[in-house]
Amino acid sequence: MDFLRGPRPLPFILLLSILPLLGQAQSSLIEPVRGLVTEAGKTSPLPGAIVRWLPDAATDNAGPVATTDASGGFVLPRPARAASRLVVQALGYRADTLAVAPSGAPYLRVALRAGSELNEVVVTDRAPAYSSLTPTNTQLITARDLTKSACCNLAESFETNAAVEVTTSDAVSGAKQIQLLGLDGSYSLLTVDNQPALRGLAAPYRLGYLAGPWIEGIEIIKGTGSVVNGYEAISGQVNVKLKEPENTDQLLFNAYGNDLGKFDVNLNSSARISPKWSTVLLLHTDHLGRRVDRNQDGFLDLPLATQYNAFNKWKYKSTRGIVSEVGLGALRETRQGGQMNFRESEANAFATSYGTTQTTTRYTGYAKTSYTWPTRPFQSLGLLLSGTDHDFTSAYSYGTPDRLRTVRRYDGTQRTGLGTLLFQSVLGNTAHVYRAGLSFLYDDYREVFDDGRRYTTESPTDLAARLHRNRQERVPGAFAEYTYQNSHNLTVVAGFRADRHNLYGWQYTPRLNVKFDPAKNTVLRVSAGRGFRVANPIADNASLLVSAREFLIGNNLQPERAWNLGGSATQYFTLLGHSATFVVDYYHTEFDNQVVVDMYTAPTTLMIDNLPAGGRSFARSLQTELQAEPLKGLHVKAAYKYLDVRTTYENQLLPRPLTPNHRAFLNLGYATAFDKWRGDLTVQWFGQRPVAHIDHPHQHGSGQEYVPATTPRFALLNLQATRAFRRLEVYAGVENLTDYRQPNPIDGAAAPFGQTFDAAMVWGPVYGRLTYAGLRYRIE
Repeated sequence: MDFLRGPRPLPFILLLSILPLLGQAQSSLIEPVRGLVTEAGKTSPLPGAIVRWLPDAATDNAGPVATTDASGGFVLPRPARAASRLVVQALGYRADTLAVAPSGAPYLRVALRAGSELNEVVVTDRAPAYSSLTPTNTQLITARDLTKSACCNLAESFETNAAVEVTTSDAVSGAKQIQLLGLDGSYSLLTVDNQPALRGLAAPYRLGYLAGPWIEGIEIIKGTGSVVNGYEAISGQVNVKLKEPENTDQLLFNAYGNDLGKFDVNLNSSARISPKWSTVLLLHTDHLGRRVDRNQDGFLDLPLATQYNAFNKWKYKSTRGIVSEVGLGALRETRQGGQMNFRESEANAFATSYGTTQTTTRYTGYAKTSYTWPTRPFQSLGLLLSGTDHDFTSAYSYGTPDRLRTVRRYDGTQRTGLGTLLFQSVLGNTAHVYRAGLSFLYDDYREVFDDGRRYTTESPTDLAARLHRNRQERVPGAFAEYTYQNSHNLTVVAGFRADRHNLYGWQYTPRLNVKFDPAKNTVLRVSAGRGFRVANPIADNASLLVSAREFLIGNNLQPERAWNLGGSATQYFTLLGHSATFVVDYYHTEFDNQVVVDMYTAPTTLMIDNLPAGGRSFARSLQTELQAEPLKGLHVKAAYKYLDVRTTYENQLLPRPLTPNHRAFLNLGYATAFDKWRGDLTVQWFGQRPVAHIDHPHQHGSGQEYVPATTPRFALLNLQATRAFRRLEVYAGVENLTDYRQPNPIDGAAAPFGQTFDAAMVWGPVYGRLTYAGLRYRIE
């Protein structure tokens, strides 16, 4: 993997070797299927009918889906695999199946007969979570999957998924972070409806800013992905798809409560204003006002917190190829953690008891408009604009080395604007598709970090520079992406983008994804690409603020750059008469530069600086997963993951703290006929992981080989049962069924102002068993 150490032109060499073959591969044209849907016995068109390829028996996922427009017309692209039959269906009409010639561009006229859908119930198998069509290694978490757990917010949406790990950041703030391919969530691009979102200073608590009932589905993409979405994805992308105005329930009410005293309330409401206009309003609030200390360490197991969150989306679809969407969101959240007797309103509160407070105010907005040529349905032009205003204040009790009790304050404001102009068309025919565009990113960061320390050698100018970390980024960029897809088994996506960063100069991002189907039910994928991001050293490590560690940040931090190379093999097959999927993937991420957070070298000092010259930082991820239905109604997901994540600390290559080498996962889901009863059991097993305790006797850097301490192995069991009625679902569950807890999750809890206090080395549950119950009421 030495070629990954620097910006070598590997993707370009592969691309240049493939392009001549692609030019010779076109012996036949791949044209979409076009047609018109009307009502039988009448000439009037039938808008809103769904046209899809008949699912393959082995994969249950045969290809694209189209919807007829106001004139009843449709254009349905052909899938990657050869398909000969398609299905046309509409609400209130009988579905029809048609045979289609395997080549050419047929024009179909379909007349559907009226019929009541209530007289017929159709039960189909679920589509596999791993798509057989996308060129990237993509796993889909559906809205149904999200109901397998409490899923109050995005952090809890991954509990029945093996690809992403969700970890608790510390034992005071209650914040959670994701890990993908063994790397922290900051290295994976989080998008909402394929727009970059919740980045920068929002990172510490961003998983709590999206309510679970708002989410229609989640796409997990391993590898660097597409250049269209930007340059920041290094380990992968997590795309959250929010409820669409025209497709969601008219009303969804969700209420949740647990035995810690927390409750969540969600209300989704959608309306079709006219045939062209639709809207959806998403509302959320949660509150925890009860003080709980189950492990008797004197600290709250979870912080007192209140959040109000709202999002409104409007959509316009014309009959002339124009689609527009506007969304506006607002959030307000307050948190208070620390010792049980901490009261923020009391005089000298932060010195009397240990406490933390956070207040966040966030506003977001976006506008998306696209135009599709009526006579060229494969050609479109889109403009995407978004803006964010994120503001927060936070305070932490802090004891200095000279035993003074003070307040460590961290406040910040981020204003972001992003614009993308995107054009898509074909080169000759739909086997050769290209996308090209321009983008502009504006980021204005204003941070204040004051730990109360003052140095006699520090001038007022030096002090101001240390306290205020301001940065303004202006990044214009251009990108192009070419997709080749033959008629049955090969897809190649090659992309390149160039961005001119006002602080760090030109940045080049090449990426390549190849999908090859050597057999009907076998899919092989390979990806290679480069990612780039500017670190936010305090926000990225906000969990370490709840410790006695002193932040020592380098003066010349450089952007983080890394290469990611990997691939996967997916096999679809039949097991005991039902479809099953087996996936194995391996990815290697190698950093050219990384902002390294060193907790090993000096236990009471958090040293944050660039990867040293000659040092290495890498992450290797191997995962195998099986999804099957051994018995009717019983769905099984089992996975094993091996992680090898290491970084050079003081000339020694050591494992990254808190990342387990081994992880196993099992999910059993059972549903009775008509889904009246559903039950889910999830088991997660974690292997040993290295830790860097602040009071551990370190000898690292003294010339001796340092061996980090490790945690014990443990397993967590979650259980949930759901009873469904016509419009109402009632559910109840238990998390951490065996009541396993991390012993002493807070080092030095008895002396929180001392130099051995550390609440950031959290590797297991803090509050033990959690029971909850809730309901969902919907009007479709």
